[in-house]
Amino acid sequence: MKDLHSGLSVAAAISAANLTDDSTPVAIDLRGHDGAEIILAIGAGGITFTSTNRIEFILTHSDDDSSYEAVTAADLLGVPTVGEGGIIKALVEAHATAAVYRFGYVGTKRYLKLLAALEGTHATGTPIAGLVIRGHGRINPQADQA
Repeated sequence: MKDLHSGLSVAAAISAANLTDDSTPVAIDLRGHDGAEIILAIGAGGITFTSTNRIEFILTHSDDDSSYEAVTAADLLGVPTVGEGGIIKALVEAHATAAVYRFGYVGTKRYLKLLAALEGTHATGTPIAGLVIRGHGRINPQADQA
């Protein structure tokens, strides 16, 4: 078996929670890595999503952790289009079962931020977690995170 473990690390972009309001984006530093994969783990919707009551996942990137701009389709793998403002995934219809989605970041910026923006009414909440897997570490092995 090949060693995948030693060349990657993981950071929480959205801490696992039952969200009823927007998440607070945190900066994920990609320094020392030559690749990143964004993972969205979304539980069954607490409501039936619509164009009014929706969740949008917005990815931005930056060179300096100060001035962030929206990613574009050219910055990602695994998504045919990116919505205005960096929307990489939008929940606008029923999401009855849990699902996991992944997006490969191939942009050139050092920092990423992922926001779960909840529009409308979300009193029941939806379980959400967002991770960034930083891969192709330049100095290996990467520190264990157990």
